[in-house]
Amino acid sequence: MKIAVPTKENNQIDNHFGHCEFYTIYTVSEENEIEGKQTLQSPAGCGCKSNIATDLSEMGVQIMLVGGIGEGAINKLASCNIQVIRNCKGDVDHLVNDFLEGVLKDGGVNCRSHEIHGQDADHQCNHNH
Repeated sequence: MKIAVPTKENNQIDNHFGHCEFYTIYTVSEENEIEGKQTLQSPAGCGCKSNIATDLSEMGVQIMLVGGIGEGAINKLASCNIQVIRNCKGDVDHLVNDFLEGVLKDGGVNCRSHEIHGQDADHQCNHNH
């Protein structure tokens, strides 16, 4: 299994899936142990308008741990069979370990800015969680 996390400096989860600096991708064994870790540069622009969901799926990613994310991006990830765990915060290594231990649950909060602004190419999302 592979788990992807939108990441920014200092190994922290980025609060916005589609505008992160890069994705950290973890390879996990059948025994739920991290076997490897790699990074994938984030495409320019919004995640819901890019091919990142397809690229991650082709790499074998099945789980995406995110801070904030819009409904369009969730739908694209779901269409590529990637499960999204929302409203995550903190160090990406700790988040993945918490997920593997079964203590990380979906926060159930999407980015509201996407609902307000639709698919506007100039939209900006700001998260305070």
